[in-house]
Amino acid sequence: LSNLIYSFGLVKYNPTEAVGNHIVTRSLDNFWPQALSNVVWAYATAGVPHPELLRKIGDHVAGLKSLDPFKPQELSNIAWAFATAGEPHPELFKRIGDHVTAGSLGSFKSQSLSNIAWAFVTAGVSHPELFKKIGDNIA
Repeated sequence: LSNLIYSFGLVKYNPTEAVGNHIVTRSLDNFWPQALSNVVWAYATAGVPHPELLRKIGDHVAGLKSLDPFKPQELSNIAWAFATAGEPHPELFKRIGDHVTAGSLGSFKSQSLSNIAWAFVTAGVSHPELFKKIGDNIA
C-alpha cells in the first residue's frame, strides 16, 4: 500500500482521501519505517491535505520506543513532509531532533541534514542542540 502511494507521489497524482482514510483506520504497528516515510512524503509531494493521516503517523512515530530502525533519509523525508504539508507536530520534531543529536551524524548525507534543518525552520520548531550539531558537522 505504501509503495502504491509513494508511486502516486512520484507522478504528483492525488493519492485520494479514501486511501488515507484506510490507513487511518489501521494499526501502524506493522508499517515499516520506509512505509511510514513513503506515505507522508507522497501526500506532501502531491499537495494533498490529510491532517488526520499525518497526525496518526506523527503520533505513531513520536511514540515509538526508539527511532533506531529509521534510516536517516526516512527521518529526513518525514520531517520534510510534515513541514511541506504545513502540519505541525512538535512531539514528532522533538523526537527526530533528539534522535539525531543523540548519535553520530556520520550516517547522514548532507542532503538529509539539510532537509531536516529546513524542515525544522519551516515548521517553526526550535532545537538549538540539533542546529549546533549540524553546524559543527558542516564546519
